[in-house]
Amino acid sequence: MTLLWIALALMLLPALVCLLAPLRSARALYSQQQAFEADDAATEQNVAIFKRRLASLNAAHERGDIDTEQRAEGQLELERNLLDDTADQRTRPLQSPRAGRLAVPLVALGVTAISLFWYLQEGAEGDLALYRVQQELLEDPSATATTYIARLEAQAARQPGNPNVWAALFPLYRDTGQQARAVHALEQLMTLEGRQPEVLAQLAQLRFFMADRELAPDVQALVDETLAQDPRQPTVLGLLGIHAFDEGDYAGAIERWRRALATSDNAMAESLREGIRVAQERLEGAPAAERSDPTEIMPPRP
Repeated sequence: MTLLWIALALMLLPALVCLLAPLRSARALYSQQQAFEADDAATEQNVAIFKRRLASLNAAHERGDIDTEQRAEGQLELERNLLDDTADQRTRPLQSPRAGRLAVPLVALGVTAISLFWYLQEGAEGDLALYRVQQELLEDPSATATTYIARLEAQAARQPGNPNVWAALFPLYRDTGQQARAVHALEQLMTLEGRQPEVLAQLAQLRFFMADRELAPDVQALVDETLAQDPRQPTVLGLLGIHAFDEGDYAGAIERWRRALATSDNAMAESLREGIRVAQERLEGAPAAERSDPTEIMPPRP
């Protein structure tokens, strides 16, 4: 995590430099603007133009091209134009180069605070902490399932809103026979991510074995809810195949396991094929098949 925060700080550094850079150049820019305004000759140029036009107007009057009244009107128009031009060019006094200096570091602090807040809300700090714990456990040859569970439970206490923590705890609870805790982990997962068919299927399978492989009402309700969302969900179809096998419905077991095989992953596919083989042997009445148990062939999915 230390490296992560260092990386975040290095990413923020260019933004802070860009925000603070104007403070260093403010004095130089002020001096340049002040010198430019002091050397501005626009007013003198407007006055010179006024004098030339006024001289032309007087020359026209002396030649008799215009009368006295026209001359007076022309001079008045030139004076008005000169006033308008000089009024537009008046500039407000420059503010001190130190004006607004406090706002820049405040904006910089605001950007930093907002960035950190956004990362804490939307970032993956919790997942990184979980990953670090898992890597430490993998690198520890003396780590046991109890060690894994204890370390992950500590993470669950620190970040109960992280679904990945409960997803990691569930198979550990299940494989160590802590069925009630495994159910709790799945329920927490559903609270955080919704009643997804994959999680519902895992819960249905777990409760199925807790009920001595019976389709109890709560198990049936979970199965129905799962199939309503995903009729091809392989874990539930595998469960229904085991139940059909236990009931002696080998054809039904084969049909469900074949449907599950169409959408299962590689880890489950081999178990499903072996289960189908055993059910076919039972269906054909082969004596050797009587020694096979599909629950040994098809353990709960990890």
